[in-house]
Amino acid sequence: MTIARSLLLFLLAAIAEIGGAWLIWQGVREHRGLLWAGAGVVALGAYGFVATLQPDPHFGRILAAYGGVFVAGSLAWGTVVDGYRPDRYDLIGAGICLIGVGVIMYIPRH
Repeated sequence: MTIARSLLLFLLAAIAEIGGAWLIWQGVREHRGLLWAGAGVVALGAYGFVATLQPDPHFGRILAAYGGVFVAGSLAWGTVVDGYRPDRYDLIGAGICLIGVGVIMYIPRH
């Protein structure tokens, strides 16, 4: 259950951070206004809180592993929301990052 909880928290963190950054992008770069950017700031704040719910107590480990989730999640967000088509190198890189997440977070330590 701990791994499933951790994976769910990584997913929620990715939605909050990537979604928040996307909202700010829309507000500023796409000229949709301060409400969009403000919603993005709120979402980014939520990301910070979600990260603290991870069962592992080590800040550096959580953020390092989340980096891999962020890479893969950003490509997925771009595909679903913006119509971006990742190429094979994007996908290979994201796969490598997700393997890193597994190594950092889920290999048993003694």
